[in-house]
Amino acid sequence: MIRYTLKCADGHSFDSWFKSAEAFEALEGRGMLSCSVCGGGAVQKAMMAPGVAKSAPQREGTAPVKLSQPDNPMEEALKALRKHVEENSTYVGGNFASEARKIHLGEAPDRLIHGEAKPEEAKALIEDGIPVAPLPIIPKSRST
Repeated sequence: MIRYTLKCADGHSFDSWFKSAEAFEALEGRGMLSCSVCGGGAVQKAMMAPGVAKSAPQREGTAPVKLSQPDNPMEEALKALRKHVEENSTYVGGNFASEARKIHLGEAPDRLIHGEAKPEEAKALIEDGIPVAPLPIIPKSRST
């Protein structure tokens, strides 16, 4: 895994993890990156300092002390959003587009759902007047 600091055209800065540098480049090349703050699609890597671990000199007979950094407010907000979505909706996986359409047409029980859809499926739902919105979270089944 590799972490990049990204920046959108409006100046919002945020961190995102990718499987590899090649995975980042593939997503960037297909225009599949968006700002986690404003949703803008013009996202690029920001200048970053390398993450080098520092070790403090250790005295004999003492345990190393781990310094913790305060949590990033954006990460905390995303954790809260994930928790809310998972507690208040049903995960339907890759069947999201068909399930959303069935709910809209009254062919399935009315309920809140979340899942995954290909860009063309999401676009078709929107064009048909079916209310959907992208979520800035990855389902747990795909994030582990």
